[in-house]
Amino acid sequence: MTHATAETSCAGSAIARIFSEPVFPRQIFPLSPLATLSPFPPRVLVVEDEQKTRESVAEGLRLEAWSVATAATAGEAAEYLEREGFDLVVLDRMLPGGDGLDVLQRTRARGVETPVLMLTARTALDDRVLGLEAGADDYLAKPFAFVELLARCRALLRRPVLGTGTVLRCGDLQLDTRARVAVRAGGEIPLTPREVDVLEYLLRAQGQIVTREMLERDVWKQTHRFTSLDNVIDVQLMRLRKKVDGDGTEKLIHTVRGLGYRLGKEPA
Repeated sequence: MTHATAETSCAGSAIARIFSEPVFPRQIFPLSPLATLSPFPPRVLVVEDEQKTRESVAEGLRLEAWSVATAATAGEAAEYLEREGFDLVVLDRMLPGGDGLDVLQRTRARGVETPVLMLTARTALDDRVLGLEAGADDYLAKPFAFVELLARCRALLRRPVLGTGTVLRCGDLQLDTRARVAVRAGGEIPLTPREVDVLEYLLRAQGQIVTREMLERDVWKQTHRFTSLDNVIDVQLMRLRKKVDGDGTEKLIHTVRGLGYRLGKEPA
């Protein structure tokens, strides 16, 4: 295929407009140590108003076996960041309903240290400085190659603990995955090591259904179901729920009949 033909065939695609090198990420890099060695995949929020770009970035990150949530507006991004915990945020500067910088500044004001990679078409030095001073950890100008975005994401996820989003939150519940300490409404929750593992898994997948098979595979590390652990898992979840949702607090751990469990606030 000639260079001209290649350009023509890609002209209508979002990848061609936004990614200057439209290749599958695993063709360039193997899976990152974080994806292969961590018991849980990195949880990433992609905030981008242009649908095709948002979907393309999300799909590329999912190919890395990362867990990806997406938002299209400043309001959606703010709600996600107040309600859920992430290991990394890819944040567009210009958004419907507000400036990405405002979202970033409000997030940092709440003490959230999750690393943020800011995307923008503004390439002037003053704009880059403004983004970094607002709390961004890195800055990538559009158009960009996906392989560069992926490399920058991996670099941010490798940073020391103070910048890797180790505190997971849902409402007034938070878990420091480094110290392995859970707190709700200002009080520490006494948890066993297994309960910490389960709570971390639920927090990283909050809002989504977690099946017993997923817990058995990813938390109990049982890849072959010679003997079902369903009863063991149900007992662990019952004990964890009593500790997390006790004393009349809002219920966060829910049983989804016939499917598994879900951690999150009930819709208003």
